[in-house]
Amino acid sequence: MAEQKEKKSKYQVLEEKLLYKNESIWQSLSHSEENEMENICSEYMDYISKCKSERESVKYLQNKAISAGYKNILEFNGKAKPNDKFFWNFRDKVLAVIKIGEDFNFSNGLNIVGAHSDAPRLDLKQNPLYEDSGFALLKTHYYGGIKKYQWLSLPLALHGVVILESGKKVEINIGESENDPVFVISDLLPHLSKNVQSDKKLSEAVSAENMVVIVGNRPVKDKIVKEKVKLYVLEYLFNHYGIKEEDFISSEIEVVPALKAREVGFDRSIIGAYGHDDRVCSYLAVSSLISNSNIKKTGVALIVDKEEIGSSGSTGSDSYLIHHIFSMIANSLIGQNLSFSDLRKSFLNSNCISSDVAAAVNPPYKQVHDLQNAAKLGYGVAITKYTGSGGKYSANDADAEFVGKIRGFLNSHKIPWQYAMLGKVDEGGGGTIAKYVAYYGINTIDAGVPVVGMHSPFELISKTDLYATSKFYSSFFAEYV
Repeated sequence: MAEQKEKKSKYQVLEEKLLYKNESIWQSLSHSEENEMENICSEYMDYISKCKSERESVKYLQNKAISAGYKNILEFNGKAKPNDKFFWNFRDKVLAVIKIGEDFNFSNGLNIVGAHSDAPRLDLKQNPLYEDSGFALLKTHYYGGIKKYQWLSLPLALHGVVILESGKKVEINIGESENDPVFVISDLLPHLSKNVQSDKKLSEAVSAENMVVIVGNRPVKDKIVKEKVKLYVLEYLFNHYGIKEEDFISSEIEVVPALKAREVGFDRSIIGAYGHDDRVCSYLAVSSLISNSNIKKTGVALIVDKEEIGSSGSTGSDSYLIHHIFSMIANSLIGQNLSFSDLRKSFLNSNCISSDVAAAVNPPYKQVHDLQNAAKLGYGVAITKYTGSGGKYSANDADAEFVGKIRGFLNSHKIPWQYAMLGKVDEGGGGTIAKYVAYYGINTIDAGVPVVGMHSPFELISKTDLYATSKFYSSFFAEYV
């Protein structure tokens, strides 16, 4: 006779009914889901290994859209119809991938998944090259929030563009190929670092002005020339790229880790790479829209620049970018300029997932988190109602009604999700593009992939969180109204 199951008490039933539950996604993955996840992760690792700058990211994702049949919206004449597919490239730093939905009424708004493709790094100064103690060196200015010591004694690559005096654009990518040289910012040996580094606060141990990149040591064979090593480097740059010293003023060259994405752990459950923040969400935003054959509401995967320095400038979200995109879509839909009243209706009926990464718990440093509200690797999409700092300064605080709809949507689609906050209230803080999108009255919430070691040269994400976020964005584009 089979054993009878023990009857649950009233409070055990209430516990199952009332308590929020969350567990590692690995426990519930089917074999087919795991295979699908591995395929997505493999494609993503190719992208994140190749795309070390915002320009490279935009180019890669634009080509992905073109391969899926998306057309340049600026070359479109006429009136769009459901399932038409467009992209808009703005200055090679912003990309909007657009799919016209079955709901053809522009006033009913858009569904947007917005991310940023810039990442913390080192930029070359305007006049960077100099010679000292037998070295040719490049001066840098760090971009975004970095821990400077993490960038020392690390193989580095140079990525970017140089506009020559003639106006020709030269692309630079040195340090990624096995046959390329790499570059380095040398650290001070421990035998002599006591007074210069060791007795200082960690934030003061490495000066920004000492973040100089070694790019050469060989002098030209001329006894008269004063800066022989510097001249050797300039000769190399001119012979290979046509670059003169003055051309650095019209360049954007980024110093980034010369590291490929790698699987981390015996179980290969984690992906380590430079630039997960926020290229993982950029990749998922575009690939999720492209993968949908039919969507109810017009969808936009929006990739912007400059988030890491406050979303400033013409390619940051603190500009007229949102207005430009809505206006272009309206013109393509209707074939004429809309009144601001019509545009305003579309803003107010739109929804946006501010697609940015969240800070996940790092086991040795749990004390900086409110663990009851902190994201963990492997537990699903991180939903962040608000970011900001202190008293929610510079935050978008999503409306309870919108959060409720998103939560219900996730649950109904059986997509694993979790709470997320950027640490304890007085511990620090930060922001995303959310408040700049919400400025237009667009319902906006942060939701993305949790990251350990954010802003470091080698960040960590879980394969399962990438997979869950992919499912969320795809479902959001396909069905959310």
